Amino acid sequence: MLYGAAYYHEYQPYERLEEDISLMKEMNLTVVRLGESTWYSWEPEDGVFKFHWMDRVIDAMHAAGIKVIFGTPTYAIPPWMAKKHPEIMAQWSSGTYVPYGHRQNMNHAHPAFRHYAERVIRELVSHYAPHPAIIGYQIDNETSSGQLHNPDVFQKFLWYLKDKYKTVDKLNEVWGLTYWSHRINEWDELWTPDGNSTPGYDLDWRRFQSTLVTDLLDWEAKIVREYARDDQFVTQCFVGAYSRPEGDMFQISKSLDVVAINPYHVTQAGLELDVEHNKLSGGPDWMTARQDHVGVSQIFLNGDWARSGKEDNFLITELNANSIGGSHTNFPGYEGQLRQSVYSFISKGANMVSYWHWHTLHYGFETYWGGVLGHSLEKGRIGNEFQQIATELIEHNDILTDLKPEANVAVLYHEDSKYALSYMPPLSKPGTTQPDRISYERIFDNFYRAFFNVSAQTAIVHPEQEFEKYPLLVVPALYAADDNLLNRLVAYAENGGHLLVTFRSGYSDEFARARWNVAPGILREAVGASYQEFSNLLEDLPVTGDGIDLPEDAAATAWADGLELESADALVTYVHLHFGRFPAIVSKQVGKGRVTYCGTLPNEALGRALASWTMEQANIAPIMEELPTSVRVVASRATSGERLLFFTNWSWTPQTLPSIPGGGRELFSDSQISENDALSIGAWDVKIVVQS
Repeated sequence: MLYGAAYYHEYQPYERLEEDISLMKEMNLTVVRLGESTWYSWEPEDGVFKFHWMDRVIDAMHAAGIKVIFGTPTYAIPPWMAKKHPEIMAQWSSGTYVPYGHRQNMNHAHPAFRHYAERVIRELVSHYAPHPAIIGYQIDNETSSGQLHNPDVFQKFLWYLKDKYKTVDKLNEVWGLTYWSHRINEWDELWTPDGNSTPGYDLDWRRFQSTLVTDLLDWEAKIVREYARDDQFVTQCFVGAYSRPEGDMFQISKSLDVVAINPYHVTQAGLELDVEHNKLSGGPDWMTARQDHVGVSQIFLNGDWARSGKEDNFLITELNANSIGGSHTNFPGYEGQLRQSVYSFISKGANMVSYWHWHTLHYGFETYWGGVLGHSLEKGRIGNEFQQIATELIEHNDILTDLKPEANVAVLYHEDSKYALSYMPPLSKPGTTQPDRISYERIFDNFYRAFFNVSAQTAIVHPEQEFEKYPLLVVPALYAADDNLLNRLVAYAENGGHLLVTFRSGYSDEFARARWNVAPGILREAVGASYQEFSNLLEDLPVTGDGIDLPEDAAATAWADGLELESADALVTYVHLHFGRFPAIVSKQVGKGRVTYCGTLPNEALGRALASWTMEQANIAPIMEELPTSVRVVASRATSGERLLFFTNWSWTPQTLPSIPGGGRELFSDSQISENDALSIGAWDVKIVVQS
């Protein structure tokens, strides 16, 4: 188990390498990330390379027993390159180059950029690969293309389309270009994406942009592996769940040895589970603008997301140590929240947790993105909590490393549906009639959170993976799916699985064309209901249940399919003069299994009830019945075969669990707990019960 931070000695205001390492040793830090952000320091002039400034850092880390993950510095180009080759700057709209002054502002598909990137990678990795301190490489950093519109990129897009569709006639058919007189006779008549209004075009454009990012990272990984030792890994740090818009995490993961993720999260009151829909989430606006997209469930979703890439253990390369964001969003976590976050990710299979970064910068764009040390460069409250965690991880390293989380509920993620629903979103932003471009993420979050709220043991899966092994499969908004995937879902239920599928699933084909049959199309017979109309909801609708226990505040939000029963049973129905004619949720036994269809976006109360009901129908028993509102539990298996129960209390109110089925040993106190003993969990606390 590795625990550490990104370290930038080159950013320090004065020479303090020896002092930093002494403090790292005192605090039990075991790993640092180095080198990915300062291409200029490596190559201050074209073809002039300098290593001595980093040699002494890595040598010092090795002498201190601190492991190093080395980063390729290709996400931020030096000014001399932009001056010498202005044509490599990105165009995020046709004909307009991005001015220099930020990061990830270049066309990474351009041959000139690739020339310089390959050269610097080869120089650095060949120099440092033999160093015993280096355990692995991070290629690039939070990679994105920013939707490149450069002429050479658009030409590559044409080649991509020619290879995929072969003829313009096929493209005209698939994209529906008869509409608005958009049919083309020759490939060179295709317009640039700036003026596009065709959903099929947008879907293929997004797919193509993601191939650029995948190609870049695969290319870098292959170069690194020419020099890397057999005991060194290659990784890439994704920004968090759903990744960058142009980054297909699952496809990129095929080029990696291990997945890494940077899952920043809200803090302070934003992590309180005592308060439903807390409006006081602490964090930058890009994180808190959507209150239904943040909170404790996002921490666990990110853990499942990271694990899903290779269905294996993963690394946390960046995480909140202190306040993150800008100078106006200062929300350091409450005492204990740092520790809760670490053990939550470990419970999902993290083998490393690292912060961005060791010391808070004294200059630059991220001056107020806090590190383990503040601007004073002295250990404070955050540093003390870091040291507590680090000490615990060293003491319990063997049992916490390489954990395999239990999972009996899988949630299917679909990249193409995310793309398609960002162009034609089904939902409006809450309280408005403006399109919600992250509708897919919102729907996915909603159903993930519903199962999180009943402490289901979850996994995220991708279509290429074997979702058939899970007894319950949740399929949110599978909008742009081909026939094969939809038929596979039906077969999953026929063979004994419980399929929970949501609105917008099966509605369009893989080209984002609305299917020309009664919805939900291929799923119709298995669902046992159909619909000819659907409506957005401007206010929540109360609902009633038949065969399912619903709390009084259960409600439908945002969307309503006008479901008509065919062979299914109505499980939940709207209470409304018009919508009351339609069931909101239906269910049907199919073969050896069951299909449940949810035609609305459930509020938290309805989501909890639906999650509990579907788990019961799938014969999935919760680890514990009736946990306190603020407590969650995750079960994982150690390499020893022991079962670990991670209990976290996300509130200021201490909680007591009256008993732990099967008893066990509490890891931190090393105290035995019988099956009838109570377990106390303090405010913002973690307890781990080890069972034989």
